Amino acid sequence: MSSPRRVLAMAGAAVALLLTSLPATAGDIPPPDAVVTSPNVTHVRNVPKPDAIASTINTDIAFQDGYAYVGNYGGFSIYDIRNPKKARAVSSVVCPGGQMDVSVYGDLLFAAVDSSRSDDSCASTDRPASEKDAWEGVRIFDISNKTRPRYVKAVETACGSHTLTLVPGKGRDRHKNVYVYVSSYLPAANFPDCQPPHDKISIIKVPLRHPEAAHVAATPVVFPDGGNEDQPGLLVPTTGCHDITAYAEKDIAAGACMGDGVLFDISDRLDPKVTARTTDPNFAFWHSATFSNNARKVVFTDELGGGGAATCNEATGPNRGADAIYDIARGQLVFKSYFKISRHQDDSENCVAHNGSLIPVKGRDIMVQAWYMGGLSVWDFTDSANPREIGYFERGPRSEGGGGGIWSAYYYNGYIYAADFHEGFDVVKIDDRLTDSARHVRTDRFNAQTQESYRNGWWH
Repeated sequence: MSSPRRVLAMAGAAVALLLTSLPATAGDIPPPDAVVTSPNVTHVRNVPKPDAIASTINTDIAFQDGYAYVGNYGGFSIYDIRNPKKARAVSSVVCPGGQMDVSVYGDLLFAAVDSSRSDDSCASTDRPASEKDAWEGVRIFDISNKTRPRYVKAVETACGSHTLTLVPGKGRDRHKNVYVYVSSYLPAANFPDCQPPHDKISIIKVPLRHPEAAHVAATPVVFPDGGNEDQPGLLVPTTGCHDITAYAEKDIAAGACMGDGVLFDISDRLDPKVTARTTDPNFAFWHSATFSNNARKVVFTDELGGGGAATCNEATGPNRGADAIYDIARGQLVFKSYFKISRHQDDSENCVAHNGSLIPVKGRDIMVQAWYMGGLSVWDFTDSANPREIGYFERGPRSEGGGGGIWSAYYYNGYIYAADFHEGFDVVKIDDRLTDSARHVRTDRFNAQTQESYRNGWWH
């Protein structure tokens, strides 16, 4: 979401109802709370949010060794998905601080906190960012015991941590350190620890054997001459990055930086260099990025309306609140086309392009993506100029009113997993000749913002 201070209203549970038509107009909006899918998609299971964090919304997901780690504004939960059809929650950690995006690495879980707190503890309370002793940044937990995660360390960062991206070290350093690229924004003159212009990111160095020694090791400036600040229609001017996706084995990263799309050279983990930059008159807020497996393309998302608006409708059109597909040619970003779901949503439904990941299909570029109350979409961008949807899952408008929907939707070891604001944790399966081969690709760890290549039936 674009605003680190905003939490949508929370409530409700869904009633499952399977429909197989392909709604494309406003007249085909599903009944309230109904689950609808394309014929090739099955809703396998829904696991409600654990009671401890049922009143706050779900956010991002990370995966490791058959477990899913789901962030939540109130903390995070761990789900056993070794048998996806019997997925279950095994523990929750109550530790408030929006938006608690999570990544995992070995026995460590990293959580982003972009909500100004009284201190760095899990017992903290809201505190205005205008107060010098307020805290926000990154929390680190030991997750070796899935039933009882242990709080290890907190690292304060300028303007907090709206999102975070893990970047493994290189060579021998890979076994010694992991680096956390922290994206944050929205500075203000009356915020002592978040001063304008804040055109930078923070990089935390984490010694793997001594995570308690984690510290901010660099704060590289992304926009030394300022970012995109005056384009008509921007949600807010560029003052940093919203999210960064790293492809560490290729030493590159893509930054979705509010008003700008950026490519980085990250061969020096502590000194990333901007190698390409672009803007788009149809983009209001560059939100996230996904590389193709061969890194010859990148998909950027536009979070028009900040995630709280109804933009999947005829009035908004197909080129705003959408994905933009770029080819990477000679190191530069070359725009090819937009992709947006064609299934119109009700005016009560917040809907816009959000978090997704590749489905590991050899020779094709296919991804699954969350669209808030537009559900999740499986779509093919092998032809950069002619992307198309091949499957979907969504719910109808909420009978209890208010916003919600799917925040993140990722593919992991044969299934799609989705974190829904209110409805909890969904397990979804696609059966389609275009994606069936992906079932043979396996990985132990998956953080969507830390891309790794897949080949020879195994994700590396």
